[in-house]
Amino acid sequence: VLCAKMADKTTDNGRNMSKEDILKQIVSILDAFNEPVDFAAIDKALGSLHKERTLRRWLSELVESGQIHKTGIKRGRRYQSARSGKSANEMSDIEASKGDSPSSPDTRVRKALDFVRQPIYTRPPVTYNDDWLDSYQPNKTFYLCAKDREVLASLGASNMTGERAGTYARKIYNRLLIDLSYNSSRLEGNTYSLVDTEKLIIEGVGHNGKLDEERVMILNHKEAIRYLVDNAARLEITPTEIFTLHYLLSDGLVASKNAGRIREEGVRIGSSTYHPMENPALLKKTLNKICDKASVIKDPFEQSIFLLAHIACLQAFIDVNKRVSRLSANIPLIKHNFIPLSFNDVDKLYYADAMIAIYELNDISALADIYRFSYRRSCEHHKVTAQVLGFDEVRVRYRAVRREIVRGIINENLQGIDMRGYIVENTTGAVPVKEQKAFIKTVYDDLDTISLSTVRGMGIAQAELAHWLETKNTMDKK
Repeated sequence: VLCAKMADKTTDNGRNMSKEDILKQIVSILDAFNEPVDFAAIDKALGSLHKERTLRRWLSELVESGQIHKTGIKRGRRYQSARSGKSANEMSDIEASKGDSPSSPDTRVRKALDFVRQPIYTRPPVTYNDDWLDSYQPNKTFYLCAKDREVLASLGASNMTGERAGTYARKIYNRLLIDLSYNSSRLEGNTYSLVDTEKLIIEGVGHNGKLDEERVMILNHKEAIRYLVDNAARLEITPTEIFTLHYLLSDGLVASKNAGRIREEGVRIGSSTYHPMENPALLKKTLNKICDKASVIKDPFEQSIFLLAHIACLQAFIDVNKRVSRLSANIPLIKHNFIPLSFNDVDKLYYADAMIAIYELNDISALADIYRFSYRRSCEHHKVTAQVLGFDEVRVRYRAVRREIVRGIINENLQGIDMRGYIVENTTGAVPVKEQKAFIKTVYDDLDTISLSTVRGMGIAQAELAHWLETKNTMDKK
């Protein structure tokens, strides 16, 4: 209906309007929609009077000028007026009123967002500012105040603080894979739904209507997250680890010569006046400096947001820089067994504006506001997941060993002392000493509840199970 009304207004004189008037009309159309819309909706609202190539060029000009925002890729691409929606701090106002935001927005956030929402031609061109990085003194300079760090640590604390690095991330592994892959990809314009993402990651089933590059983006996130969790105990914040993350996230999406390597050509940032540095030697030197500073930051949350801001701002790679920054921001959280940051419920436009404030103003306030908000949401999601799972880590980690022992007991019809000896013998060497008691309990739990429905796929014949159960019942009666 909205498209039809707009088309009625433009059909009669659309062909006689000046280009400037048409551009203004496009912005007005997007203002009226007040939500992201696809190319077809804009074309229909204009009365389908213009060639597709021409209209796409005009849309690109409006994006470049900062009057409209573009999200998504190819068939998933959407356009929205820069004036549409709420600002990031307005979002925080709403959430604060619900008790969902750890802090209320301040004047600095509003000022930064007001600046980046001005038309691009009114904002001065800027390049990488070395002083911003140089002025940061680890453990003296803070992007998150002491109260924020304390609140985040309280929210994100698990009961595994003293355990091996990555223990908590392994506990919620599948949920972490799905949530972080989905949200990080969504912020890049990926149109996979949460359900589609889960099917792709867990079952390997892609969505028939989705583009190959969207599927690759999500699967690359899966591999990069797996790398972080599997290697949590030895991870350090070094250029090598950043290169590895970039390789895993960009494989198949950029030319092989650019995956995991400092770029050798210039890049530009859409809807921004920021021009990243282009000298490969300087890029490498600055990345080293970022890692050196980050590695000595003691607080995990300060370390996390520092990486989130500075890795993205440097733009060391030909593409996929923000994805690398989001996953690198999780290194300290995973290592210290805090709940990871999955970027739950972060709006793409709010996030884009916060990043432009980093690029053009070196202003961290909007990104910090989003960080606090999103981390609270991530904690809520993951804590519910952990409660629902009722997770038994020993049971899951040593599933294969446990099933092999149960199979041997049934197949050999072991009972009593022979069974106990068999369990101890096969547990020793296969399970660490400190976890053997808990593991042996899971074996007995399985044997106490075993039935035809629980042994499928374990290599146990029905006749063997029936014989074992009969022998057990006979011995129990004695």
